[in-house]
Amino acid sequence: MERTGKMAQKAVASGAIRQSPDQDEEPEEPIRIGGIGTGEPGRSDDSVWRDHVGQKLNGVGTPVHGYTAQPLERRRTSALGRLRIAQVAPLYEATPPRLYGGTERIVSYLTEELVRRGHDVTLFASGDSVTAATLVPCRDMSLRLDPDPLQSPIAAHLAMLHKVRGMADDFDVIHVHLGHFQHFPLFEHCPEKTLTTTHGRLDYRDLPEALARWPGFPLASISMRQRQPLEAANWVANIYHGLPSDRFPQAKPDPAVEPYLAFLGRMSVQKRPDRAIEIARRCRMKLKIAAKLDPEDKDYFQKEIEPKIDGIDVEYVGEVDESAKRGFLANAAALLFPIDWPEPFGLVVIEAMACGVPVIAWPHGAMPEIVDEGVTGFLVSSVEEAAARVGDAGRLDRAAIRRVFETRFSVARMTDDYEATYRLLMEHRRQARLEQDA
Repeated sequence: MERTGKMAQKAVASGAIRQSPDQDEEPEEPIRIGGIGTGEPGRSDDSVWRDHVGQKLNGVGTPVHGYTAQPLERRRTSALGRLRIAQVAPLYEATPPRLYGGTERIVSYLTEELVRRGHDVTLFASGDSVTAATLVPCRDMSLRLDPDPLQSPIAAHLAMLHKVRGMADDFDVIHVHLGHFQHFPLFEHCPEKTLTTTHGRLDYRDLPEALARWPGFPLASISMRQRQPLEAANWVANIYHGLPSDRFPQAKPDPAVEPYLAFLGRMSVQKRPDRAIEIARRCRMKLKIAAKLDPEDKDYFQKEIEPKIDGIDVEYVGEVDESAKRGFLANAAALLFPIDWPEPFGLVVIEAMACGVPVIAWPHGAMPEIVDEGVTGFLVSSVEEAAARVGDAGRLDRAAIRRVFETRFSVARMTDDYEATYRLLMEHRRQARLEQDA
């Protein structure tokens, strides 16, 4: 408790509980909460990440990389009480999405697991969302499925945030999953009551200025690499995504299905399906592509990808839903993830691992944190190296890949981490109030 008291003193001194600053005032110091995934004096982000996530295990439970980790304490609802939690999802997709959609899918998994554990959860999302939580519809349908071409995503999200702000007193924690810090001005009177998970890239040139203006908001990253452009932010947790184990059961490949390599995700230059095609060609293996095609990527697709799709060696199956995705992955010899951008996480990578499928990925973004070299897959830096690793991937133990998924990337582990973070924020607020009243 002494540690918490010192944190509270710092929070009060820095103005953690305060009125909104005047426009001419300098931004105050943010709330700094030691603990989950937070850089501490004398410790690198990498060492804190290792302590937080626990041991990265190989197939027989031996620590990899030669370190001993301290797993995050697991805390359950039954022992610590029911929380009132707001989950604020983007409006681009339904929660969960009907087809492709990473952020809204993770919000859905987290929301349903929190409800299952007995928490009082309110989901702010599009009206076509499906949840066991209390749904506050903030648009009649998701933006992507709305046929009206005249949409304003900014206006839609501002209207949603106004609803959340009007109900803020009803919640212990307001967990926001929106990008670009768009909610900061509306909640600058109570940043300590919020948690923001940043699901996208953070190297946009305008983000540092916004962060400097509103420095007190507690943030959770989805990989340590994601933090690098904004290392000075108020990071209170690093929490990797997790999936429901029962939704992605491990299945042996159907021996009647011709072996193939899989590409799953978005049909974009960042994801580099052209590399996947070249890898498959060099291996003389079939490639199946299941990908979302956004309007802004059509030119790339038509010029670089479509001419190479012959339906025999390269097959484009379109965008797949969650049910079709499981079969698509389970029968693959490996998932190719030849990205060319700082991937914040890479949800399809752990979806493949859940099915016991090895991953061959470029070492950009979070991939060195997600892929256990020689256990769940391989990191490569060229098409030639990737092609050479396809045979090695086929010799990896699929059951061991599944065990790594269950240890590191289950929805239970993800929810444990978020519950612990919620409790940490609430205890910090409690101590700050006590110190202020003393």
